Amino acid sequence: MTIQEAARRSGLSAYTLRYYERIGLIHSVGRDGSGHRDYAERDLAWLGFLTKLRSTGMPIADMCRYAELARMGPHTGRQRRELLEAHREKVRARIAELTQDLEVLDYKIESYRGRDEQAHTR
Repeated sequence: MTIQEAARRSGLSAYTLRYYERIGLIHSVGRDGSGHRDYAERDLAWLGFLTKLRSTGMPIADMCRYAELARMGPHTGRQRRELLEAHREKVRARIAELTQDLEVLDYKIESYRGRDEQAHTR
């Protein structure tokens, strides 16, 4: 598929796809007879995984390290797992922070509701 189709299906821009390829996050994408990038379904699956890593806050440098390890082969499985486990702990810590922040918001919202109800009953 073309870069435009891959961009549409992955939710990433063509610029981002080229950038990811340039920094080694995605392997060199195949080329069609005209020399244009030709993305495959496996490329989209990889992009989906990268998108999840990015949306959970993994730094690009860690994503590049993971991609590098993946290209090195199955013997790097332990290192990749450890990288993902460390990231998972960061995500869990961020979720805990957000949960506390949400509780503060909920408390504040309820306090305003209480004030509004008191004002309407007067």
